Amino acid sequence: MGPVGDDFGADEFEVLERRGVHTEDIERVPGGQSFFWRGRYEYDLNVAHTENTQLGVFGDFEPKLSAASREADTLFLANIQPDLQRQVRAQCGSARFSALDSMNLWIDTARESLLAAIAEVDCVIVNDAEVRQLTGESNLARAARAVMAHGPRAVVAKQGEYGAALFTEDSFFALPGYPLEDVRDPTGAGDSFAGGFLGYLDGHEGELDEASLRRAMGYGTVLASFNVEEFGTERVASLTRGEIDARFAELQAMTRFEPLPAAAE
Repeated sequence: MGPVGDDFGADEFEVLERRGVHTEDIERVPGGQSFFWRGRYEYDLNVAHTENTQLGVFGDFEPKLSAASREADTLFLANIQPDLQRQVRAQCGSARFSALDSMNLWIDTARESLLAAIAEVDCVIVNDAEVRQLTGESNLARAARAVMAHGPRAVVAKQGEYGAALFTEDSFFALPGYPLEDVRDPTGAGDSFAGGFLGYLDGHEGELDEASLRRAMGYGTVLASFNVEEFGTERVASLTRGEIDARFAELQAMTRFEPLPAAAE
């Protein structure tokens, strides 16, 4: 759900609809331009610099949710102005799990609104630098704990090619990034991670416990790895479930190791 301008046309809608995405709540704003971001990456692709952010039609956006959207079981508040995130959250009171993404722009310009939005969700998914910036804590574990003090039960700190870390009240879990020799475009990797993470939880019928959150981390990692293999949405638009599950199994195998053998008496 969200607003788009005239630059979002039939081809873009077709990509979504072909993959079963409901587009009824996408609002087309005549004469407007969609949200725009431009940045550059250093030799280390984990380091990105924002050069230009244009809100476009998001600048005057008022969330309008259909009845079906308001009844969603799983809610992801993607990166947008925090007050708008809160408006959407207020309309989805029956969601059993909600998560929020943000960025340095809102930490700099709308920190109090962002903290209020964070207090209303179950999980915060941001990169490790943003967790530190938001809390003023240089240590990631302390920073995640400070975020959870505002209300969420979990914090996921994205760490680029190094993977992601999951913090909950009682535990810590981390996965490396899936090793790739060819990375074409890291833009959107974090959004793809969130899609895989929330997508798994949405399809999980049991309790959303520690084990399910860890499996969701695996699916998020896998989806992000596919996203960076091509530019834009090219790779994820052609993905099959078989490819996803095969890479999930590979990730699971490469992150498992056996305990020490029992000492001889």
